[in-house]
Amino acid sequence: MRSEVSPTARALLALELIQTRPGITADQLAERLGVTSRAARRYVEILREAEIPIVSTSGPFGGYRPGRGIRLPPLTFSQGEALALVMAVLDGHHDAADPADTAGSALGKILRALPEAVAAQAGAVRRTAASAPDRSAARPDPATTAALVSACAEQRVTEIDYRSESGNEWTSRVEPWAVVVRHGRWYLLCRAVDRDAVRTYRVDRIVTATPGNDTFDPPPDLDPVAELEAHLGTGWEFPTEVLIQAPLDQCRRALPGPAGQLTAVDEQTTRLVGSTSNPYSYAEWLARLTVPFHVVEGPELRTVVRELGERMVAATDG
Repeated sequence: MRSEVSPTARALLALELIQTRPGITADQLAERLGVTSRAARRYVEILREAEIPIVSTSGPFGGYRPGRGIRLPPLTFSQGEALALVMAVLDGHHDAADPADTAGSALGKILRALPEAVAAQAGAVRRTAASAPDRSAARPDPATTAALVSACAEQRVTEIDYRSESGNEWTSRVEPWAVVVRHGRWYLLCRAVDRDAVRTYRVDRIVTATPGNDTFDPPPDLDPVAELEAHLGTGWEFPTEVLIQAPLDQCRRALPGPAGQLTAVDEQTTRLVGSTSNPYSYAEWLARLTVPFHVVEGPELRTVVRELGERMVAATDG
């Protein structure tokens, strides 16, 4: 009950509200705390007595804001803000200038806690810097990501509902080994229990993730990044095999990891073996190559590559 909340607890809650909503008025603070406006102002005074700088401004746009000083106010992040900051650092978040965004909200708290000279420059960069978002980047739902990360840490068998790029949907029980950020994508590296096979799933395409009670032991000495690279492009509906007339290093620079495994046939020839749920996207990857290639296996891919080639030829007619 509110009556049982101590003055210290209410003062700390007042600090969190002021940090979260700079410009909050005494009346708004009182409503959130469940006290009178006079009591809310008293809690602000308690914070000031503890040498936590709180500034107040009058007028229609006035209210309480975190101040600056030798003793900085403690930062309090919500679970969503904390996870959003980590994800922003890992994949480059382009909404961080928006205070309504979770990463933007958390970044605002950090800037308000910095000394004035540092915060002014950082704030100017935040407001005016023009980002160039990676249009191919796909940011997964933070709640789904958190559930998968927890399942990995607790080694709990998890049921996932997945939707492939082609629109096919299925449910699978997996042993989640690790969540890995690679090639601008978030992946779940796991063992599919029903198939007894290692799989890599795009986290942004996992519709739901429900950890169960069963536990598992991950492989000893697991290297998540190396294991992910070895299994990207495997396990999808349409198998592929392509011979590329270029050295292995050149192919690695030209093709994304999800295309599959690249192995050298000789110094001037590379074999690409993989699978895909979308032959059209796969053909587009191959079309970017500036060297000859030959589709050895994969009737679906062969058909799409032929159609793409015919369209390119038709575009030059006349």
